[in-house]
Amino acid sequence: MKVSDVFSYAFGAIRLRKLRAGLTTLGVVIGIAAIVALLSISQGLQDSITEQLQTGFATNTLIVSTGGGFGMGPGAMTATESDFNLLVNYTQIIDEIEDVVMSVAVIQKPGCHIRSGERELKLTVVGVDFAKYANIYSSTFEAESGEIPLDPENETVVVGKRVSDPWKNGTLFCDVDDGVEIVWTTGTLFDAKNETYTGHVAAVLKEIGGFGIGPSDSSVYIPILQAQSFFGTDECDTIIVQLENDDEATIESVSEAIDGAFSGQVSVTSSTAMLDIMSSVFSTVELFLAGIAAISLLVAGIGIMNIMIVSLMERTREIGILKALGMKSRTVLSIFLSEAVIVGLMGAAIGIASGWGLAHVVARVFSGGGGFMPAGDHAAAAGGMTITPVLTPTVFLGAFAFGLIVSVVFALYPAWRASKLKPVEALRYE
Repeated sequence: MKVSDVFSYAFGAIRLRKLRAGLTTLGVVIGIAAIVALLSISQGLQDSITEQLQTGFATNTLIVSTGGGFGMGPGAMTATESDFNLLVNYTQIIDEIEDVVMSVAVIQKPGCHIRSGERELKLTVVGVDFAKYANIYSSTFEAESGEIPLDPENETVVVGKRVSDPWKNGTLFCDVDDGVEIVWTTGTLFDAKNETYTGHVAAVLKEIGGFGIGPSDSSVYIPILQAQSFFGTDECDTIIVQLENDDEATIESVSEAIDGAFSGQVSVTSSTAMLDIMSSVFSTVELFLAGIAAISLLVAGIGIMNIMIVSLMERTREIGILKALGMKSRTVLSIFLSEAVIVGLMGAAIGIASGWGLAHVVARVFSGGGGFMPAGDHAAAAGGMTITPVLTPTVFLGAFAFGLIVSVVFALYPAWRASKLKPVEALRYE
């Protein structure tokens, strides 16, 4: 019997049992759709975060912090637990290290409020040296309107795009040349005191995105000297170090030199190490998600086996007649396996299309959820990243292959039983 005849006969058998075949195919569709949707969203999220990280900081930078730092990996040295604090003037020590171009201290205070007229937003205030910060993050700490002063007055303020336009509808919270009032609460719950000063908006940054270590759309930037005075501290959260280049040898040597200069009490993390860590984490997450989705496909495979066994029982006399007319056992086996192949291919095709569509729906719902929490008028600020699902060739071909393999594997036993039926016994089956 020709291959085309085998598939034609198998397709005819499926058409005679449309509802049963449809439900069987639906199980494969659900499993494949789950795999494609989860992996497409995961890959899209990974690409989006990686892009934001690459935009957020240069590959020739190191991040010096206390405690556990930002991660482990090549170029990442973790400090031991201690009471050590980074000070703003420690940049002078780091600047003397070979292959270091410059370093900039960052004082960061979340939970501050900024007022413009009668409106108020809750956000993070960051104190930096504008000139050095703009040099290190030349592609992101860049003004869309106004001009970032390299030698600013103490009242100078630079705001992120989502601070200026938090509602993304053209209604500005503040703009260049506006006066804003920054409020920071000091002390304890029972001894709270509001520190306030009025700043002058010199520039609004261009839009960066919703994720990254470095300039942010939802932060307000003030001169480092003003931050030290306003927050009453010389301690900084991190020190950003710019290197001569991003060679691994340079990163390693400078990391070791900084670690030695502070007697192992700081954590030094390279941006490339963070990107490697993120890629590794996402690979593990993708594998985990694929495993969860595969469970539903295995359940669909069991359903295929069950349906085909029932079909075998219903078609026992039909098989007996075919074998009595001279059909060989391997042909019967081929017919049943062909039915499984057709179900697997249809299920995989529909599942990939459904999963792709579902991924876009989910991405549209959950994209843009970052940003900061507004106060006062309770407006919704949206500064989150946009997730674009990515269907890689590996996922596409893997979904097709997985759907087909699961269908055929779980159809092997029913097909084998059908091929072993004896014509006389099959004809006498009621």
